[in-house]
Amino acid sequence: METKIVRSVSEFNSELRLQGFKAFQIEDDSNATRVYSRKDFFKICLTTGKSKIHYADKSFEQEGTILFFGNPHIPYSWETISTTYAGYTCLFSEDFLKQADRAESLQQSPFFKIGGTPVLKITEDQRLFLNTLFEKMIEEQKSDYTFKDELIRNYINLIIHEALKLQPSEVYTPTKNGTARIASVFLELLERQFPIETPTSPLKMRTAQDYAQNLNIHVNYLNRAVKEITGKSTTTLISERILTEAKALLQHTDWNISEVASALGFEYPTYFNNFFKKLTGTNPKSLRESEI
Repeated sequence: METKIVRSVSEFNSELRLQGFKAFQIEDDSNATRVYSRKDFFKICLTTGKSKIHYADKSFEQEGTILFFGNPHIPYSWETISTTYAGYTCLFSEDFLKQADRAESLQQSPFFKIGGTPVLKITEDQRLFLNTLFEKMIEEQKSDYTFKDELIRNYINLIIHEALKLQPSEVYTPTKNGTARIASVFLELLERQFPIETPTSPLKMRTAQDYAQNLNIHVNYLNRAVKEITGKSTTTLISERILTEAKALLQHTDWNISEVASALGFEYPTYFNNFFKKLTGTNPKSLRESEI
């Protein structure tokens, strides 16, 4: 039984990566909504039940039907409180949705952007209408229609436009320990940038200021929270994680030093060499040669 579950998860992720989109139904508190790479895919979820959603440094406790918008670049978790849960989920990459020339960046959407409110309370009439849109997406993804991707994109955009007509839910509670939550969110956001898979997709956030901007908080607040909880500075933690990734790339890829430096966000290989030597006492080339 366990082997079948693992195979199912693998097939699910492979299909999602290949097509850039997946819609499915949730029933009885299924874990299926969690089986995907949040690093790569946005999420819209229509659910009925009682749950608590932790999103960045906010927590939303909801009962009834809600529409949730998840951004893969913003750490969040979902606690199901009720014994039964039902609804629909669609997962999609930004590239999938932006194939329409007029599509704006999802990062700027009022639902997906950091600092926005990702939860909307849905009435019964609204639930019935949105159910129809999700069902149409599920049905369409199975079809052989030549332009089904464009049709699915239209359904996603229709859901977003319907949501824009609604007022966001402001029923959220501060976390019991805001400092600990901010530090936890930072650490998860840091880890989500790795592993780096190609030299052409470089690290996007390299400084404490980069992370503070993504979390919509002042950099001093982030630095204080991280230092208080971890005992290390934000800059130190970022540098240590970049160094760990640098060693992995040097040891397990055939990328040249310039490609490794570029992938890690260094403008010039010299900057990377200086960074590496300062933290390790040796240079990248020497480390790589020692592994041969």
